Amino acid sequence: MNCTRRNFVLSAASAVAVGPAILQAPVRGNDRRPRIAALTTAYHKHSHAQHIIDRFLEGYGWEGRHHRPAMDVVSLYVEQVPDNDLSRERAQRHPSMKIYPTIAEALTQGGSQLAVDGVLLIAEFGQFPSNEKGQVLFPRYEYFQQIVEVYRQSGRTAPVFNDKHLSWNWDYARQMVDTARELNFGFMAGSSLPVTWRQPSLDLPWGADVREAVGVWANGIDGGDIHVIEAMQAIVERRKGGETGVRAVQAFKGDAFWKALEAGSWDAGGWDAELLDSALARSHQLTPARATYNHVFPTRADIKRMAPNSHAYRFEYADGLRATMIQLANATGPGVVQDVNVAARLGNGDVFSLLFYLPYQSLRSFFSPQVHHIETLFTTGRSPYPVERTLLTTGMTAAGIESLFQQQQRLETPHLTFDYQPVEASMYWRT
Repeated sequence: MNCTRRNFVLSAASAVAVGPAILQAPVRGNDRRPRIAALTTAYHKHSHAQHIIDRFLEGYGWEGRHHRPAMDVVSLYVEQVPDNDLSRERAQRHPSMKIYPTIAEALTQGGSQLAVDGVLLIAEFGQFPSNEKGQVLFPRYEYFQQIVEVYRQSGRTAPVFNDKHLSWNWDYARQMVDTARELNFGFMAGSSLPVTWRQPSLDLPWGADVREAVGVWANGIDGGDIHVIEAMQAIVERRKGGETGVRAVQAFKGDAFWKALEAGSWDAGGWDAELLDSALARSHQLTPARATYNHVFPTRADIKRMAPNSHAYRFEYADGLRATMIQLANATGPGVVQDVNVAARLGNGDVFSLLFYLPYQSLRSFFSPQVHHIETLFTTGRSPYPVERTLLTTGMTAAGIESLFQQQQRLETPHLTFDYQPVEASMYWRT
């Protein structure tokens, strides 16, 4: 499945839908709280299902108060139930939430017609096979297809939140967004990274001139890649002219990565060295380069020693922007940096940089702003930010992995050269 800018021009409004509504939203009286169905692959401690669904069940801290969502999770589908499962305990504690054996029954509450006002699709944890490229085949697309089947049979729809990237497969991801537009239901996707706290608490000035960007972390392909790419995209999409998509990608690993790291600039075959250093300098979890010091900035030799499994994707945007996602990873240790940091070169030569703050204590509070925005989706029927961002970053992730798989070749990506207009309001958590 392919698309070009000419036949796939989107806006923030299309995150819900812009075409004619062929199905209707569920009819709900003003005196009834919205009913939510949660569909997940696994529900255990520190899974995304726990972080998101628990907040709908028990509430969360928000702007100095304990906030309880004005809606109820009434049905739950869990595909895998390992020994550390929490879903059964949660259903006992919250008897209004019933566990159903199939996705269709969760959506219809055991009946024949859609009976919920919103759907959580959380297919991120659990035991699933990987393909030859190293992508875990999480069944987000398969879950989505079953949701849509119920919608078509019922003649009604409800908003859907899809956790993290849309799919490991670009064609599946594109079809998901196209289907949401066709059936005219609110569709929101992505991770907590774009909306978590930032340090400093800043957003790129709206309409800024951006020439190059670098995002850095220390994690693996696919699931780790999408986090950095999505965080970086949440910054650079605010540039002058809005988003126009990505026309090419090239992956770097092994000797090619170390040559690119030493190159010091994009034109020399790497990336802006000052941007990488600025991103690392923002880190709260920079691994000390010397064992007896608590903070030593890593040299290039230190990086090679500490992060032998590093890789990078260089993205060429349709409007000339250059951006690089870098994973400074070590398969047997912490790598170089344990948080996500982004730096950008502005047109006047200045550097804009920040940390996407993820406090990894047991509360995992960075999921709270994401759940806050999901509530907005369910109460208004409209995603607060465009699903096209996640569509693009899903495609960028898949394209980077494909370049790795194809011996680090530079690949043209005409299917990713589409437009969308981001929202001007900043969506990240500032309080």
